[in-house]
Amino acid sequence: LGQTFKVTSQEATKLSLAFSRPPLTSAEDCRKLSEDVQNAILAVATVYYWLPKGQGTTLRKMVRDATTEVVEGMIQLTEAILSAPLESLSQEQLISTGGVWEACEQVSNLPRDNQAAVASALAACLGVVKDALEEMEHALVEGQDPYSDIMEDEELGFRGNRDTYWSEADRKLLSSCMGLMKASKACLKKVLGVVKSYGKADSPEQIAQLDDLADIANEISPSVDELALSMYPPMNQLAVRLNAAKLASVLKKVLEITKTSHVCPPSEEGWVQFLTGAVDHNMNKIKNFTQGQL
Repeated sequence: LGQTFKVTSQEATKLSLAFSRPPLTSAEDCRKLSEDVQNAILAVATVYYWLPKGQGTTLRKMVRDATTEVVEGMIQLTEAILSAPLESLSQEQLISTGGVWEACEQVSNLPRDNQAAVASALAACLGVVKDALEEMEHALVEGQDPYSDIMEDEELGFRGNRDTYWSEADRKLLSSCMGLMKASKACLKKVLGVVKSYGKADSPEQIAQLDDLADIANEISPSVDELALSMYPPMNQLAVRLNAAKLASVLKKVLEITKTSHVCPPSEEGWVQFLTGAVDHNMNKIKNFTQGQL
């Protein structure tokens, strides 16, 4: 794959240089250039298809995404050349050429097996969840009105709309929701740690277990986002409860899959149990606070 990406990068350079200044390249040279570009792209696609599915769906998806980016980059470069006059090297052609180089260089950062691919996917999820948690913590620290920085009334200089404030009851509920979001961050952090320490991609069973973990962990960040969005005022407490329940369910599934997989030796079972208890504790408090809404 590395070799085919390298050749594609070189073909992009040759193509771009051929159409960077007059005179126009001959029909024969154009045909040769086109064939070389096409062969390079076909080689990239072929090598991707050679990657056995049994090596892991998470790894395969990352390789597919990188391959797609190279193919799309080359299409963009070709279109930029076809649409620009030959008098000078267009800005778009320069950017498109750089885009192909960048896409081709990505191959050096691709994971080498499914364990590395799943660790990379978990790290990306953790980053998104950290951002959502920080944003919500910031909104709570801002005080009674989380919209104060973006929705101030220009004429009056203050805001009179109570829909933009949290009530006392809302704030009690928020505290448990934040507990659930913190559990999400802790869960991803711990799972990432054991995948790095104990994860293996030596057998079909190990590869499949890692894929299962990545698939369910991918559901955490969208669930955290949905919960966070429903926490802003005016708060519909029932919607918050439903989103919290969905997140709690995803977290418990992640913990369950982790516990039964090869990445969790007996020495790691303590934190799995602790986080399962933390999810239940916060969810029970959310249910109690919202009982009157049912």
